Amino acid sequence: MNNSRIIVALDYADPAKALQFLDRLEPGSCRLKVGKELFCRSGPAFVSKLINLGFDVFLDLKFHDIPNTVAQACVAAADLGVWMINVHALGGFKMMEAARAALSSNPNPPLLIAVTILTSLGDEDIHAVGLSGSIAQHVQRLAALAGQAGMNGVVCSAHELALLHASVDKNFCLVTPGIRPAGSAQDDQRRIMTPGDAITSGANYLVIGRPITAASDPMQVLTAITAEIEIATP
Repeated sequence: MNNSRIIVALDYADPAKALQFLDRLEPGSCRLKVGKELFCRSGPAFVSKLINLGFDVFLDLKFHDIPNTVAQACVAAADLGVWMINVHALGGFKMMEAARAALSSNPNPPLLIAVTILTSLGDEDIHAVGLSGSIAQHVQRLAALAGQAGMNGVVCSAHELALLHASVDKNFCLVTPGIRPAGSAQDDQRRIMTPGDAITSGANYLVIGRPITAASDPMQVLTAITAEIEIATP
């Protein structure tokens, strides 16, 4: 059983390069995230290949549509055998509820989580699209709505972790992108945190991309982050 709390983001345009990178990893050392670009270029067969190689896969397609469309998309994703899938909480309660109901007949359903506010956004960005208030207020409200709709957890910035950890059920999963080991480049994330600080703040899983995928020795980086997580785990 894979107990790793690290999800490596496979942000590759070329499936062959993603597989070359995976030749340097041990399946039990991490889980993998496949996003929109790689999925559109490689398709479901590539996801199945990763699973057959022994990796747990988080299919990060952020479904956001009418309830029936999202529900059927979740069923299709679950049929691939992925470990985790996600939807946008801004799609609303009925959409999330429909997604949960659609997976009820699956004997081994994936974790179903909801995206709150993208970690690339700041307060000025949400104000520009007509959302008043702060990022933290929206994240807390959307996380509560996701819990009511039966989601297993949410994706949230590390800087909302402490707030959510104090207010959600202990079994509610907090998945955190924007994780950067000390000394790493910020890249396109705005609300970031180190692995140890994120775990201390209540994260269950950490999504980490370029600090691992661009490393000269990715297993060495994975091992170091895993050790940091173990030290920080209560």
